[in-house]
Amino acid sequence: MRFASLGSGSRGNATLVEAGDTCLLIDCGFPLRELERRLGVLGRTAGDLSAIVVTHEHADHVRGVGATVRRHGTRVLSTRGTARAGGLDELPGWQPFDSHAGSLRVGDIEVLPYAVPHDAREPCQFVLASGRWRLGVLTDAGRVTPHIAQTLATVDALLLECNHDPDMLAAGPYPPALRARVGGPLGHLSNGQAAALLAQLDCGRLAHVVAGHLSEKNNRPVLARAALLEAAHTIGDRLAILAQDAPSPWFTL
Repeated sequence: MRFASLGSGSRGNATLVEAGDTCLLIDCGFPLRELERRLGVLGRTAGDLSAIVVTHEHADHVRGVGATVRRHGTRVLSTRGTARAGGLDELPGWQPFDSHAGSLRVGDIEVLPYAVPHDAREPCQFVLASGRWRLGVLTDAGRVTPHIAQTLATVDALLLECNHDPDMLAAGPYPPALRARVGGPLGHLSNGQAAALLAQLDCGRLAHVVAGHLSEKNNRPVLARAALLEAAHTIGDRLAILAQDAPSPWFTL
């Protein structure tokens, strides 16, 4: 199994995961033309996608879903709440799943949805497995719950939100209501919250720790990196920071 980010941040998110003959996209927050361009950097096209699985209905995660489904007939899977809030249930081939009902299979990839606290209708994140390998994805969560920590305890790679530095958020350009939302219990994980989760995990088994969804106005890669390394100082050569404007390299398990 391998994975790559097409871009991560408040202007668009999408993560590509491959195993066997299956090419799975987590979220599709880029318009179709931009999605195709970024997929091309990784040697793929939208026609290669086996399915799109959606975490929640915010525009930076679903902006390109409708056009991709209509153009290529791609399957799209989400919770019912996400589908109703984002209009995904009107798309041909939409399939619901329950984030409390265990895993589902998409080709060669087993997908385990799990619920997260975020200000969306029925948000979730995913653990993806193929063979013995497990990739955990956690972004768009306002806090780390015991259920989240337990779900991610046995992953072999982790894509982890480091959205903001609290001091930068407090002093930044956002109005008070937006600052309260981002830093609140249904908002986004700070560098410190991400680091606290990492400190609970067995970092010796993590082949990759990939920090994502960094705010361009309220964080810096150097701050995210420093926080994660303070919590798990041995992961330096296995730590990467995702960018908003360009795809990442492939991370292989």
